[in-house]
Amino acid sequence: MTTPNKFLAAAVQAAPVFYDLDATVAKGVGLIEQAAKAGCKLIAFGEAWLPGYPFHIWLGPPAWGMQYVQRYHANSVDLNGPAFGLIKAAARRCGIHVAMGYSERDDGSLYLGQALIDDTGMVLNARRKLKPTHVERSVFGEGYGVDLAVTDTALGRIGALCCWEHLQPLSKYALYGQGEQIHIAAWPAFSLYKGAAFALGAEVNMAASRVYAVEGQGFVIAATNVVDAHALEVLGQGPDAPPFLQLGGGSAMIFGPDGRELAEFLPDTAEGLVIAEIDLGQITLAKAVADPAGHYSKPESTRMILDKRVRPPIEILEDWAIEEGAIEGEV
Repeated sequence: MTTPNKFLAAAVQAAPVFYDLDATVAKGVGLIEQAAKAGCKLIAFGEAWLPGYPFHIWLGPPAWGMQYVQRYHANSVDLNGPAFGLIKAAARRCGIHVAMGYSERDDGSLYLGQALIDDTGMVLNARRKLKPTHVERSVFGEGYGVDLAVTDTALGRIGALCCWEHLQPLSKYALYGQGEQIHIAAWPAFSLYKGAAFALGAEVNMAASRVYAVEGQGFVIAATNVVDAHALEVLGQGPDAPPFLQLGGGSAMIFGPDGRELAEFLPDTAEGLVIAEIDLGQITLAKAVADPAGHYSKPESTRMILDKRVRPPIEILEDWAIEEGAIEGEV
């Protein structure tokens, strides 16, 4: 497979039509078409862009949040369903790779997912967030080591993580070690608890995206969502509600393998595409100085294990029994 040396990529900064899958898919198709018309070969969307990040779990007690459970489940994505099929069709029609973030519906359970779709509309990889963050665990199930994957594409080797997976050192290293060249960093809107929770803001989380680029010597396409007036209405955040969620929160950017910004930030309330050139040749220069999974590593001192098996609970219990037996000398 011949890898092009240079191409344009787009990071989405836009508001989903919160908790409305069909309307958000239609808006997403429009953004895909816009990126293709601009000459982009890759477009990346934020965390749970379909059908919007479930901010309700952060805004009140669980009993209050139950009013959104059925709606959010019904508007989450069936990867074999017609709504997601429209995203694949848009990728094929526009000849563009699409990295889409979504809430995945699998029977009665939900998972925070990311899919990489190629320019023929084929899903090359669909992953799940390994460990949902804090109250996300009241909504979403967990992924496995198999979800830490880097995929060969016509554009290069592409990997992806969601939100605070970028604060998990071993998960990051798992992707570095697979020769990742282009990383999709999917983020929600940085509109939650402004002024009260600095760690949830754009400054910290875009710093994490920047560090990922310079640490792994690759390109990072950091896509973010936006909270708009419709979202506040859907979530009951009127003038009498506590100011837990505010308008804006966009901070999309594309970082080069030396950590530099490759485009201009949009205003945090603005919607649009952040577009920059990906030049894979720059990776060679960056890795000549420090390759964390190559010449700059010390595997005889520190190393990690990536378990890519998909194991249901019964298999985990069987593994524990074997391990305990081995300790006791029974096997």
